[in-house]
Amino acid sequence: MAEKRPPVGIESFEKLRTGDFYYVDKTGMIKELLESWGEVNLFTRPRRFGKSLTMSMLKSFFEIGCDASLFDGLAISKENGLCDKNMGQYPVISLTLKQVRGKDYESAREQMWSLISAEAERFDYLQDSDKLNERDKARMMNLSEGIGNLENSLYLMSRLLYKHHGKKVIILIDEYDVPLQKAEANGYYDDMTELISQFFGYGMKTNDYMQFSVVTGCLRIAKESIFTGFNNPKIHTIVDDQYDEWFGFTDEEVREMLDYYGLSKYYGLTKEWYDGYLFGTVHVYCPWDVINWCDKLPRSTDHTPQNFWANTSSNDMVLRFVEMADDTTRAQLEELSEGRSIDRDIQQEMTYADIGKNIDNLWSILFMTGYLTYSCRNDDGTYRLVIPNREIRSLFDRQIKNWFYEKIEGGLEPLFQAFDRNDAADIEKHINECMIDAISFMDGGNTREMRETFYHGLLLGMLRSRRGWNVKSNREAGNGRADIIISDRRRECGYIIEVKYSDSYADMDSDADKGLRQIEDTLYDKYFADSDFTDIYHYGIAFHRKKCRVAVMQ
Repeated sequence: MAEKRPPVGIESFEKLRTGDFYYVDKTGMIKELLESWGEVNLFTRPRRFGKSLTMSMLKSFFEIGCDASLFDGLAISKENGLCDKNMGQYPVISLTLKQVRGKDYESAREQMWSLISAEAERFDYLQDSDKLNERDKARMMNLSEGIGNLENSLYLMSRLLYKHHGKKVIILIDEYDVPLQKAEANGYYDDMTELISQFFGYGMKTNDYMQFSVVTGCLRIAKESIFTGFNNPKIHTIVDDQYDEWFGFTDEEVREMLDYYGLSKYYGLTKEWYDGYLFGTVHVYCPWDVINWCDKLPRSTDHTPQNFWANTSSNDMVLRFVEMADDTTRAQLEELSEGRSIDRDIQQEMTYADIGKNIDNLWSILFMTGYLTYSCRNDDGTYRLVIPNREIRSLFDRQIKNWFYEKIEGGLEPLFQAFDRNDAADIEKHINECMIDAISFMDGGNTREMRETFYHGLLLGMLRSRRGWNVKSNREAGNGRADIIISDRRRECGYIIEVKYSDSYADMDSDADKGLRQIEDTLYDKYFADSDFTDIYHYGIAFHRKKCRVAVMQ
């Protein structure tokens, strides 16, 4: 039986190593970081790909007074000379800006002060330093109390740490772009951009007391001049070869983890749902998904994969994209949903203020934040984009359905009246009109079962919006389960609907008739045996792409 626990939600390297959690060894990054040294190093990766744990690992390795035993048995421990020279040799300032998400500028600024204050309190030992004068100690005390110049605080802390230790400082800034994202959403973007620009400028551009810095985020923000003027900043994005294997789990690492937990038989399912990303030249899985999957499987009888990554935060970016989609974009989404690729020009230097300006920017955002990945870069500089896996495909399905329902809400009364008349031609007409107006992402997968399920859910969502109807899905009836059963108490009648997916337009008539025969042969009418309904209507509805065919029988 496995002894080490899956590290669900663990972002502290020390806690992970001392708490007997399973660890996928990424310490080789330390060697690469030192050997290809840069003064400012920016790493952009999607959320939940290990950025915070990586920063915690760097802090645990470099900080004066570190526990060297945390690295016992790991790859970096074999680099004796490198460890002797660098392990535990630097004061480290470590900040994560992911909690700076105020509704207005003042609250966001206050949240940044709270982070600085908490970090300054870690260095209370400077109050006893014989290297600092009283003014220096007072300045440090002010930082811990949130008093002074916020823009200059990172620089001041660096200077005082250098003065005490006689060694330059390593600065680690995690999730640097979260404050900008929240500011754009809440209407104070320009103010936050100015604050972050000065905070970074003092702290990392004009800081003679800094050894080097590592910064992480989802987007490469360059146009705001946040990084302008830095001396040769090294920017490592998801398309760069360097550092490509240190964020995300490789196929070999996932196989080893599944084997450790006795879950090797789920390898194919794991790969289908959570693999598919290409970082540089390495194919990787989303770590958050794999860890949660390994945690869930041994403790549950439900072995159905879940949307772990997609459910960790708001996915309004996808809905925003869908709402802006034109006919061309809809056709491209349809291609992606069917497992094909599209070629797009990707803008890697992006500002959050640019996101909603045009659909091209949103393609770039979806790519950089993990909703899309690429299979290759074309000779003309464009990227061949694909949906990485089934988890993300199901997310697009759900968001597009939500958009679809909102778009047609209030316009369904003609459809309902057609059901009241049992007018198959009119029902067919109104369903088709709804799908014509909706996005062209209507096939919902790459197997017959997945597509049939998609249309089933689509129709179910429309029918459930009528007041007075009791709509049930996959309810036991007769000798099986009926797709959709509707009880109309007002008209004292019932509807039984069987949904089919057709491989071609030519098959739709016969498939709709198959639905009717299934209702008859499986005796679904028995569902209403105890009711006083006098009329029960049978519908076979076949879908292909953006068309349906409706057959009815009473």
